[in-house]
Amino acid sequence: MSGMLSIGCTVNDREKRAEVSPLTTLAGLLRDHLGLTATRVGCEEGVCGSCTVLMNGQSVRACLTLAAQADGARIETAEGYGGDPLSVAIQDAFVKYYGAQCGFCTSGMMAVIREYLTDKSVRDHGDETVIRNRLSAVACRCTGYQPIVRLVQSLVRGGHDY
Repeated sequence: MSGMLSIGCTVNDREKRAEVSPLTTLAGLLRDHLGLTATRVGCEEGVCGSCTVLMNGQSVRACLTLAAQADGARIETAEGYGGDPLSVAIQDAFVKYYGAQCGFCTSGMMAVIREYLTDKSVRDHGDETVIRNRLSAVACRCTGYQPIVRLVQSLVRGGHDY
């Protein structure tokens, strides 16, 4: 089809290719073209952060990022958070600290937490203000953030090398 873009990227360690409109967002690519529906779409304005994924290790709002910007990129979504030690630790902490209630924000929160825990410039101190600032990128109306702050602090205190 004319006017379509061929996008190639690595999603959850798998090479993917799709033909999309130039206006297709990364969220649209993931959900509609690749069938990866764990990436939630809430406000579609970049405010709620529920669509947050990692692109080349950095958190991005998939509803604001064009699919074309992901061409050649490495994308990580909640579907890719499998059995690696970091994923297991985050998932276990979510359960232990009751970090998820309705679950709508969970995939976005996991992306932000993964980014935080692997950011060597801030990971060591686990300061509550810094953690809250990072978590504020994803709106959670159920937990009030406190359980999520506690679970991140527990992961930092655990001293694991992610």
